[in-house]
Amino acid sequence: MARAETKVDETMAGQTLAAVVRALLDVPWSKAKRLCTSGRVFLDGDVCTDLARRVKAGAKVAVDEAAPKKRLGVLDRDAILHSDADVVVVRKDAGLLTLPFHGDEKDTLVDQTRAALARMLPRRAKGRDPMVGVVQRLDKDTTGVLVFARNMVAKRALQDQLRAHTVGRRYLALAHGAVKTESHESDIVQDRGDGLRGSWGTRSNHRGAPPPNAKRSVTHVRLVEPLRKASLVECRLETGRQHQIRIHLAEAGHPLVGERVYIRDFSAPQIAAPRPMLHATELAVEHPRTGERLRFSVPLPADFEAALARLRG
Repeated sequence: MARAETKVDETMAGQTLAAVVRALLDVPWSKAKRLCTSGRVFLDGDVCTDLARRVKAGAKVAVDEAAPKKRLGVLDRDAILHSDADVVVVRKDAGLLTLPFHGDEKDTLVDQTRAALARMLPRRAKGRDPMVGVVQRLDKDTTGVLVFARNMVAKRALQDQLRAHTVGRRYLALAHGAVKTESHESDIVQDRGDGLRGSWGTRSNHRGAPPPNAKRSVTHVRLVEPLRKASLVECRLETGRQHQIRIHLAEAGHPLVGERVYIRDFSAPQIAAPRPMLHATELAVEHPRTGERLRFSVPLPADFEAALARLRG
């Protein structure tokens, strides 16, 4: 079938885009995911490559297997904040995976950074495939600064810094409600009982000690500015678990503005935003070779600034 479409009904509402595609075409998960990530799935008329996107009732999902395959994006020249023989520091935009989630996505920040580094190589070195070693990641819709390693020695050194909690990571976020300055410490599990990540002890079925696969997670939250029914907050990480900031703020009753996943337990009116409003604004690491403390900061992106201005109004 070259093209198929459906209108999401109540029975499918809340499921992921990949699940809707799988049900629509009656295909294996692998093909449904591949169709999403290759740019052949349309949500309400627009290409949507976010296979984990939760769809709402009434949304129109179309699949066109004959549509042109999504081409590799190009990293802006000014997105590379620093590059040397050991590390490369880049600015990530929203809507871009840091690395392949299922192994078959080809347009990720890693891919774009590798391509950008290859273009920077001297002519005699053309054709080589520069190493881009992942030591940290940002969620697809999170913007901001992160570092990659350019060789295995640097990668191990940066990983050691992360384990020792000496990497400085400062985030800015817009969260619902009046957030207090406080620290959150919990044991995050991959499935809290309803298919979502979350902290052990937050559900009625959580009894006794956390399971062995639970990960200790610590987030320090500071109120920066009270807003209309929301707050601008600073988050500093001791640990870097997947979705950690989003989980801790949601469990405190203050999900991110624009949150689509960790929002089920929030009963107050939701503030609309194009994505979860989270931005990695500062990063500090020790250079793996010289030991020099490197510090980088990136300003808020336009969509964050616009949301902040509305909430100040």
